[in-house]
Amino acid sequence: MFTPARAALRAEHVVTPVPLTARKFARQTTVPHTPPAPILRAQMTTPGTPDQPLRVAVFGSGPTGFYATDHLFKAEGLTVEVDLYDRLPTPYGLVRGGVAPDHQKIKNVTRVYERTAQNPRFRFYGGVEFGSDIRLTDCRRYYHAVIYCVGAQVDRAMRIPGESLPRSHAATEFVAWYNGHPDYRDREFDLSQESVAVVGVGNVAVDVCRVLTRSIDELKTTDIADYALEQLAESRIREVHMLGRRGPAQAAFTNPEIKELGELEGGDIRVFEEEAALDPVSQEWVDSGADKSAARKVEILQQYAAEERSGKPRTLFVRFLVSPVELIAGEDGGVTRAKLVHNELYRNERGTIRPRATDRFEDLDAGLVFRSVGYRGVALPDVPFRDDWGVIPHEAGRVLDSPDGEHQEGQYCAGWIKRGPTGVIGTNKPDALETVHVLLEDVAAGKHWEPESPATEAVERFVAERVPTYFSFADWKALDALEVARGKAEGRPRVKFVSVEEMQAAIR
Repeated sequence: MFTPARAALRAEHVVTPVPLTARKFARQTTVPHTPPAPILRAQMTTPGTPDQPLRVAVFGSGPTGFYATDHLFKAEGLTVEVDLYDRLPTPYGLVRGGVAPDHQKIKNVTRVYERTAQNPRFRFYGGVEFGSDIRLTDCRRYYHAVIYCVGAQVDRAMRIPGESLPRSHAATEFVAWYNGHPDYRDREFDLSQESVAVVGVGNVAVDVCRVLTRSIDELKTTDIADYALEQLAESRIREVHMLGRRGPAQAAFTNPEIKELGELEGGDIRVFEEEAALDPVSQEWVDSGADKSAARKVEILQQYAAEERSGKPRTLFVRFLVSPVELIAGEDGGVTRAKLVHNELYRNERGTIRPRATDRFEDLDAGLVFRSVGYRGVALPDVPFRDDWGVIPHEAGRVLDSPDGEHQEGQYCAGWIKRGPTGVIGTNKPDALETVHVLLEDVAAGKHWEPESPATEAVERFVAERVPTYFSFADWKALDALEVARGKAEGRPRVKFVSVEEMQAAIR
């Protein structure tokens, strides 16, 4: 509950960084390749002065939320206070719950976010959900503006027969499960199957294939959830099939990722020569130099195609120009086979290279299927949403009431909920800058909410009444230290708490 002592602790915390081992929409502008020109603001007295700071709520504490917060703090000549909300007690979004446990270096980006959190005008409210714990009407009472940075939370469906069979799953669920996400820790995946199909060749698909193929000794040195480590140790999987609908030159994975798949201690990589060969359309595209890395990617894959297996316990097949058209049930009712169609490539009327089905089919044994064919955002209560694209309609980050509508004063968006699920962690930095740029332009023009209770203490009192168990950043740092200490005892980066109840009990 809210007490003066707790308020003082939250307000005065000092954070010491701890190293951790295009689509085009209506009226949407493209994120610039270089930062926008410096913002020229009109002379202002309020909001944005030390006596009356500009108060902004940011919903979603993943990379985009922290980048937006940092950009706001760097606004020259403007005093800004930012309250960063997340429905989970822990910050960092997909850096904690989505980045693969064997990619610890990527997680070091949180050091940058910790520096942002050191700002005395920063507050973190973890375990507080927009739309239930705090509503849009509440935001208007306490803030001059809000930025939605909630990402793309659900997967896209393949829309084929059998997709809903037992043992057919979204890859994002598996990723969240092995990363210890509280919402997914009780999910069940049948790792007694010997053959697995992973549909897609993007970053998430690669992560899933790598975790399924790695040896248990390799996984023991990561921060993978304990229960996942135990179940993967009993895995009977021998073959993993990663399925790409287009050719090797168009594969979404990067060259470092595909090279890493060839260096796994626990699995051989195999590519079929006929699928690694370039068709005329792909050859022309590679020769054009449109994608500088494509030629090297094809070279790596063709080298794999020429290699012999070395006898490792598992084999990872990287397939191209195949798409599942049906999942077929076995005697137990669960998926046991995938019917694949072979594709060919062509250029459509816009010149884009696209796959189309041929009359060739094959059956692939697969007792477990993970789909990774794209992701989409989820509508927020009382916030405009474009359901056909799974994003918030906007213009350069200004929320619109419809794709061709008017700006909803005080409301902005950034990240995947703004542009769709594209890019890597760093892509969110210029994206967030574009949104902050227009927000500050609007504030300079007097286009913002007029909150009746903008004081920091008023917000903290409100949140403490609604969610007495909310996490401050000081609470998170205490939990972080405990996780790291537990991991050190086992020679691992950290051992995570995987339920909200465990997290709360650990620091109270």
